[in-house]
Amino acid sequence: MPALFGAIADDFTGATDLAGLLARSGVPVSLRLGVPDDPPDEAAALEVIALKCRTAPVDQAVAACRAALAWLKAAGAQRFYWKYCSTFDSTATGNIGPVAEALMDDLGTAQTIYCPAFPENGRAIFMGHLFVGRQLLAESPMKDHPLTPMHDSNLMRLLAPQVTRPVGLADRLTVARGPDALRTELARLAAEGVAHVVVDAVADADLEVIAEACRDLVLMTGGSAVAMPLPRLWLADGTLHAPAAAPQPPALPPGAIVLSGSCSAMTRAQVDRYAHHAPAYRLDPLRLAEDGVAPALDWLAGQPPQAAPMIYATADPAAVRAAQAALGPERAGTLVEEALARIAVAARDRGIARFVVAGGESSGAVAQALGVTRLDIGAEIAPGVPWTFAQSGGRPIALALKSGNFGAESFFADALERLGG
Repeated sequence: MPALFGAIADDFTGATDLAGLLARSGVPVSLRLGVPDDPPDEAAALEVIALKCRTAPVDQAVAACRAALAWLKAAGAQRFYWKYCSTFDSTATGNIGPVAEALMDDLGTAQTIYCPAFPENGRAIFMGHLFVGRQLLAESPMKDHPLTPMHDSNLMRLLAPQVTRPVGLADRLTVARGPDALRTELARLAAEGVAHVVVDAVADADLEVIAEACRDLVLMTGGSAVAMPLPRLWLADGTLHAPAAAPQPPALPPGAIVLSGSCSAMTRAQVDRYAHHAPAYRLDPLRLAEDGVAPALDWLAGQPPQAAPMIYATADPAAVRAAQAALGPERAGTLVEEALARIAVAARDRGIARFVVAGGESSGAVAQALGVTRLDIGAEIAPGVPWTFAQSGGRPIALALKSGNFGAESFFADALERLGG
């Protein structure tokens, strides 16, 4: 069966976020970690490829996304999606804009939209400005992000230095008038040569309008939420067909582990909450540089799996800055990712099959270390965070890969309760 929809995500948690929202339609979603080595044979109608390119050098990110696009085209996909974070995480030079232009060139399309809004998770765009809850992006905790600090809230100003073609806006007043008005505005902007259009959205109803207006675009870009209505629209017009029955999750042995590398404000609250109820061990990048991961592995070996222990590098911005000042940002992050990856493998080899992982870079490192290449999407724990199922070491495992700011403070316990772990 050929694919209809092919999405490329710039990190693993973003990919599971998108896949989970698409799966609400009841249509099976295939999530592949990295570009598959083999040519497509059995493709799902909705295919998502997760890359680890959010903070990669621009040329590497573009090359990886072009390779993913080529695979999706070979799988039969006709509509494509470039998925990035709902807080528009990027540097001054990329990678959101450069990848979008490269995909546009490869697909031969002259215009695409940008809509990272996710109202269900408190992300809204008004007059081109991105809000996190009631705060402008640049006034939110994202201003202290260790890799992509966001110091401007205006998406046009953020995007313009990253692209070579004109940037424009379809504002909330246009979206409020409905799909036909938005289509007309996009056509007007296209006639003026505007290739990159930021689209406002402040509520779920806006996402429905945008999806209806843009459902036939060759390429859309944004967060996960604006893609969510697409499968339902395609089911309604017969482009897609619902399966007879949903797949069932595999049987798993008892035991779980929580691994957290994110330093977002919400993850800090989640770590603090969970540490009151389960054994917890903090990874310090400075200690990792001196002692390696052995002390953490020794601690884990002393924990009963049924205790669902937590190992975390989550810290406040001051501690993150201190570690980065001593080690350099790249080495500090790499030490944590490598440690969490080794801990995940050790946990799996002890028979643990449930993994809750917080942070995009951490999730990518853990999934790669476990040798996971494809995930089946299960039930959502929180908006944008589903349980996923895979094979690792010849056994079934479950992974909840959480973007830093997603979920309630009780997320870790909620996740394990949802899966019965």
